[in-house]
Amino acid sequence: MGLFFRKKKKNSSLELGLTNTRRGFFSRMARAIMGKVDVDEEVMENIEEALISSDVGIDTTVKIIERLQKRVEKEKAVSTERVMEILKEEIEQMLSASSTLQVSDSEYVETAFTENSKVFDFSKKPYVMMVVGVNGVGKTTTIGKIAAQLVKSGKKVVIGAADTFRAAAVEQLEIWAQRAGAEIIKQKQGADPAAVAFDSINSAVARGADVVIIDTAGRLQNKVGLMNELTKIKSVMAKVVPDAPHDVMLVLDGSTGQNAFIQAKEFTKATQVTSLAVTKLDGSAKGGVVIGIAEEFKIPVKFIGVGEQVEQLQVFDRQAFVDSLFTEAEKQ
Repeated sequence: MGLFFRKKKKNSSLELGLTNTRRGFFSRMARAIMGKVDVDEEVMENIEEALISSDVGIDTTVKIIERLQKRVEKEKAVSTERVMEILKEEIEQMLSASSTLQVSDSEYVETAFTENSKVFDFSKKPYVMMVVGVNGVGKTTTIGKIAAQLVKSGKKVVIGAADTFRAAAVEQLEIWAQRAGAEIIKQKQGADPAAVAFDSINSAVARGADVVIIDTAGRLQNKVGLMNELTKIKSVMAKVVPDAPHDVMLVLDGSTGQNAFIQAKEFTKATQVTSLAVTKLDGSAKGGVVIGIAEEFKIPVKFIGVGEQVEQLQVFDRQAFVDSLFTEAEKQ
């Protein structure tokens, strides 16, 4: 099958990181239309099954299939290759609908860490990010990698260690801050997280920092407690920088598939999440979860993690992501 629908500059790191997802997704799609020339009910059912198996999610899969059927009916005699083209277009459109981009994907990615960034609003000084997510999703690592890329681009970064309930979290964040060249503000274990956030933003203002990233505890056992804590942190931030936080980023572990949906649901109830980072996609075949979460929650995905290296936490390029899923890699 010639599923090379658009020639685009290759992102080898992304393609390598999504190898497991691509192989699973592509092979399922190939099986869905195997031996078929024209699209019939069986092909549509097989595509639906392939999407669900790729952790796109039932609700999102139903929407995709409905759109696919409408376009197939409209175009009438549709080949299996054409239906895959349509499928690709619809998935990309879904990701576009959940985004707030006012620029092309390539410009969004290329300017991410420059003054013209749409990922960070550097007109806000400091630009304040609050990062949320359960323990173990890669939250601390994500903060460290974002900080490292910001510092590399010439930005002054302050990290606030407001996950004060786990000593290990503060220690890990301190290691990442040193590695990145960022300043870290911390207090003793068990300290008030809101006090750490307050001190961090005060310090950032005093030192003329460009970006403040506040880590928070990831406990979902008590949703009311979590909601109150996050509300309190946001409230004290606003006392120093009135419109802070400028971004509340939810970090999700892409390898957990449908469990990531549950976490997104709980955190969006607890606070106003404005962006997503989906990690650990390189070790999983469940990258389809990115599509489902973006569509269901209408929250833009800002970063995806496709490897251990700092630069493998990448600004999310919708076109490159979808292209990679549909790429018939030479090694397959």
